Amino acid sequence: MSPLNSLPARLPPWLKRKALAKSSAIEVSKNIGKAKLYTVCHEARCPNRNECFNSGCATFLIMGNKCTRNCKFCNIHNGKPLPLDSQEPSHLAELALNMKLNHVVITSVTRDDLEDGGSSHFVKCVREVKKKLPGSTVEVLIPDFQGNHRALDKIISAQPEVINHNLETVPRLYPSVRPQADYSRSLDVLRYFRNNTGQIVKTGLILGMGEETEELEQVFSDLAEIGVHILTMGQYLQPSRKHYPVFRYVEPQEFNRLKTRAISLGIPVVVAGPLVRSSYQAHQAYQESVEQD
Repeated sequence: MSPLNSLPARLPPWLKRKALAKSSAIEVSKNIGKAKLYTVCHEARCPNRNECFNSGCATFLIMGNKCTRNCKFCNIHNGKPLPLDSQEPSHLAELALNMKLNHVVITSVTRDDLEDGGSSHFVKCVREVKKKLPGSTVEVLIPDFQGNHRALDKIISAQPEVINHNLETVPRLYPSVRPQADYSRSLDVLRYFRNNTGQIVKTGLILGMGEETEELEQVFSDLAEIGVHILTMGQYLQPSRKHYPVFRYVEPQEFNRLKTRAISLGIPVVVAGPLVRSSYQAHQAYQESVEQD
């Protein structure tokens, strides 16, 4: 399978979003900036950010905006990270409170420079949010922490309602797409959470990077064997010409077929579509998973 020309002038019609009023989105962006926080919505150039901001949703990016890894599909910059901000947990919780969020999603850059990968900082953020918003649910989207069980145990101890770690792609593409990650290690992270906690376990894939249907079905089987509760699937969009190329645009009907197949193999909740991202409609997916449990 050969890649498409990088950054084609015209996207397929199903990848074009209708224009939305931006007044609420602008206000949310301003508040995030005032709180000196980052969002993965901005840093990863998520196509849904105006929709989510207009509805008062955001996925907070903690521990800075510089990543110690250099995944070829990701728009978050690689570089030397700054020291952790001890005030970040309280600032995040205060903003979530002001936004009246009922489901708070917290993710991070990968911090391989830190002894525990930043898992202690995750715990502080989750606990601060739960203290300020006792009626809210919290979802964390975490890196692999290099498979360190002590770091994973810290995440469990914070008791977020959802623990998400994205596989992103099929095993064959890891050396090209995620050279500092490992498919088996990521599977083990998901398995560890499923075996050691009652929390909802979630993962995500991005399609269109050269994967084959048979490879996706094997991933579905791997996830079903572990007992993962929620899977998201969306279309890869190349952030710039320097990033990994797009090999194909997956049509909405194929996303529907893949969703049906993943469910038939044993994954209870699947959110799939061209513009789906791992945190898109996160609260709805969490509620559906709870109802099915």
